[in-house]
Amino acid sequence: MINTKAYSQGTARSSIKARLSTMGDGFHALILLLPYGVLFSLFIAIPTAVAILLSFTYFDMVQAPTFAGLANYISLLTQDNIFFRHVLPNTLRFAIIVGPGGYMIAFIFAWMLAQIQKGPRTFFALCLFMPSLAPRVFVSVLWATIFSGNQFGFVNATLLRWNLINQPIQFLQSPDHLMNIMILVSLWSAMGLGFLAMLAGILNINEELYEAAYIDGIRNRFQEIIYITIPSVRPQMLFGAVMAIVGAFNAGRIGVDLSGANPTPQYAGQLITNHIEDYGMIRYEMGYAAAISVVLLCVVWVFSKLAYRFFGERD
Repeated sequence: MINTKAYSQGTARSSIKARLSTMGDGFHALILLLPYGVLFSLFIAIPTAVAILLSFTYFDMVQAPTFAGLANYISLLTQDNIFFRHVLPNTLRFAIIVGPGGYMIAFIFAWMLAQIQKGPRTFFALCLFMPSLAPRVFVSVLWATIFSGNQFGFVNATLLRWNLINQPIQFLQSPDHLMNIMILVSLWSAMGLGFLAMLAGILNINEELYEAAYIDGIRNRFQEIIYITIPSVRPQMLFGAVMAIVGAFNAGRIGVDLSGANPTPQYAGQLITNHIEDYGMIRYEMGYAAAISVVLLCVVWVFSKLAYRFFGERD
C-alpha cells in the first residue's frame, strides 16, 4: 500500500529543490549579466533617458533646466527653416547613399574575398578594414590634403597639370562639391565591423549546401548568392545593416573636419549631428539640441526595424 503522506512530502521536497535549482541558475545568470547591465545603464540607458527629459526643458548649461513642454519639438517642426531646408535633405541624401551603398559594397567585397585563398584574403581584408580604424584627425588631414583648395592639393595639381582648369577649385568650401566629397570619404571607410561579420558568415557556410543547390538546379553564381549565400548569413547581414544605418545617420563630423567650420559653408554638408552640435555646444541650447537628438534616435530606430524586417529571422 502506498504511503500517501510520505509520497506528498517527497514530491514537495523535489519541487522545492527544483525551485532552488532554478533560482540558483537565475542568480548565476544575473551575476554574469551584471557587468553588461551596469555598462549599458551608464553609457546608453541613463544618457538616453536624460536626453529625453532634457528635450522637454529649456537648458543653457548655466542655469538649471526649466520645463518647456513640447516647445522644443514645436519649434523644430515649425520655426527651424535650416533643419527642413538643408539639414534634413542633406542627412537623407547622405544616409541613403552611404548606408545602402556602403552596405552593398561591403557585402560584394566580403563575397569576393571569400572566393580566394586564405593568405591573400587576410591581406586584402586587412587593407579594406584599416580605413574604418583610422583616427578622425588622420582621415580629415588626408582628404583635406587631397582636395586642398590651392595648387598643391592633389586633385587641383592634377587638373592644372592636365590643363583642365585655369585656377584651383575650392572643393571643401564649395556647396557643389562638399557633400560629394563627404560621401566619397564615408564610402572609403565603410568596411567596418559589418564587413568582417559578413565575411566570417560567408566563410562558415557549409559547402554541401552549394553542392546540393547545383544538383537542384542552380546554374550560376548570381543564383548561388540569392538562394544560398544571403539566406545563410542573415544574422551577419542584419548586424551589418544596423551598423550601416547607425553609422550613416550618426556621421557628420567629417563635413566639419573637412571644411573647418560648423555650420559648414552655406550648410552644404550640414547633417543632423552637426545641427545638434551647433545648438548644443556652440549656442548652448541644450534642451533644443536634446530634442533634435531624440528625433534622430527615432529615425534610426525606424530604419533599424526595417532592416530587421528584411534580414531578421522569420520563424
